Amino acid sequence: MAKLIYSMITSLDGYAKAAEGDLGTGADDQKVHTFINDLFRPVGTYLYGRRMYETMVYWETAHTEPDQPPHILQYARDWQAAEKIVYSTTLESVSSAKTRIERTFDPDAVRKLKAEADHDLTVDGPNLAAQAIAAGLVDEYHLFITTSVVGGGKRFFPDGVRLDLKLVEERAFDSGLIYARYRTR
Repeated sequence: MAKLIYSMITSLDGYAKAAEGDLGTGADDQKVHTFINDLFRPVGTYLYGRRMYETMVYWETAHTEPDQPPHILQYARDWQAAEKIVYSTTLESVSSAKTRIERTFDPDAVRKLKAEADHDLTVDGPNLAAQAIAAGLVDEYHLFITTSVVGGGKRFFPDGVRLDLKLVEERAFDSGLIYARYRTR
């Protein structure tokens, strides 16, 4: 059975999206990007909400921009190779291959996807992840923690959820970014 992984960049104070501005430094480092490429290359399906999909669809055409470095081209190829499911009640069409729209998040359908998948899945975006966490679907949490405290915004973990996790991997980068991978106990 495949794992469902929730992974995002987060501020030091736990926000996946800052109320104002960005999440700070550390995530734009080439070493970090190459690490992320290697980490998520085996992912077979990305589960997105509309806003996260609209951010990530950049990778459908990133390879067409001139002078892209190899790590950017590799991520674009990996992203294009994966299946994408966008959960949205408002999105009318998608602009990437291997992508379909689902109008509602159905935990049982995601359980079936996990059971039948040959490759891991990710759930991306704090709103959609909150639904997957509440349904007990997330197997691993991959946090990329920046050096900034942003003071507010959209939290990485939803309020009102208690999780007992086991730290299984950690890495610090020269940029100050910290990667921490936790598994559900």
